[in-house]
Amino acid sequence: MIVLPRIVHVRQNFPAQPPLDVGATLAAEFAKLRPRLVPGARIAVGVGSRGITHLAEIVLAVLAELRAAGTQPFIIPAMGSHGGATPEGQRDVLASYGITEKTMGVPVRASLDVREVGVSAEGAPVNCSTEALAAKGILLINRIKPHTDFHSPTLGSGLLKMCVVGLGKRTGAAAMHLTASRVGHERAIRGIADVLLRTVPILGGVAILENQFHDTARLVVVPREEMATAEDVLVPAARALMPLLPFDEIDLLIVDRIGKNISGSGMDPNVIGRSVDGYSSSLRRDNRPAPFIRRIFVRDLTPETHGNGIGIGLADLTTTRLIRAIDARVTGINALTSLTPQCAKTPIHFDTDREAIERALASLPLADPAAARIVRIADTLSLAELEISEPLWAEVRSRPALTALDEPHAPRFAADGNLV
Repeated sequence: MIVLPRIVHVRQNFPAQPPLDVGATLAAEFAKLRPRLVPGARIAVGVGSRGITHLAEIVLAVLAELRAAGTQPFIIPAMGSHGGATPEGQRDVLASYGITEKTMGVPVRASLDVREVGVSAEGAPVNCSTEALAAKGILLINRIKPHTDFHSPTLGSGLLKMCVVGLGKRTGAAAMHLTASRVGHERAIRGIADVLLRTVPILGGVAILENQFHDTARLVVVPREEMATAEDVLVPAARALMPLLPFDEIDLLIVDRIGKNISGSGMDPNVIGRSVDGYSSSLRRDNRPAPFIRRIFVRDLTPETHGNGIGIGLADLTTTRLIRAIDARVTGINALTSLTPQCAKTPIHFDTDREAIERALASLPLADPAAARIVRIADTLSLAELEISEPLWAEVRSRPALTALDEPHAPRFAADGNLV
């Protein structure tokens, strides 16, 4: 049995931020849209599949503003092929966030039917939900964050992407990804969104920014005419708030859970430094940027991902229980629609966490496994607190950005060999 290094529980000292009053903030921001809200008008409110803190509260507050203006809002799932690309699956995804007809007090219309409304300058067919098209207006709610599949200083996973993929359903998502393979993601998304903003009754969107603690930092109502340029400012702001791993090199990263509620790719490539289109398994860092992670071990799926195991292909090792929890159909649909089959590949798996960790360390060129740089995180959204190995703590303990929360101790395993 390999001797494992002792573990230290540490906190990243992110700047504190006062809590945001969701209701009051949205009431003020809705001044931008109130003159456009016609009493009696049916308004489609698009809600996605990401695990956004306070999402149900935010949706409720948006619905309250729409009702106060005399409109008749209803919810549509705006999540491409997620939920197995079925109405029932997408309803279940929303329900897992507390968003149902009962809790929201409005209908949830989950049809995946679309109608083609044009062709983008890049030659992509532009599709939109028929439920949304039947409404007098469309309002989208989404978090703004750097995208997982491409890097852009002014476009991320936000309102424009929700226009294209969310309103386009599975058909629109497939068209965008196919076009992106020819012209790049940013050009594909902007081109399709341009057609939608000109031809579809979009009122605007509610942009959510989260801080390093995965809590709501800002809420911004973006009117239709500002949607094409709003992310030029919001994406850099979101990137500045995004938590990252504070280490240059890691021998083994242990990730407790992955899922669609955490990231579109299960675990965020912006955090782990691995691309959804593939990565090098070379153990030499050479000139690769930080964080350079030699091995990634993923332990479980989140319940909210409903068996979608996309992103497991970015790991080197996993558990047998995770493999059994994967819904192959749901995962396959998502991976093929996004043209990222790499993300659905199954890594080596073991029955217990202990065995996976020992095998991972044994596969590294370490003279002594007890000297390994190990980091354990809950998921790639939750990085305020981490567990790190004592040898890594010895390297970084002088940094004011990190504080130890306990004394070094042996890794804690239950009787079944799994981490506590």
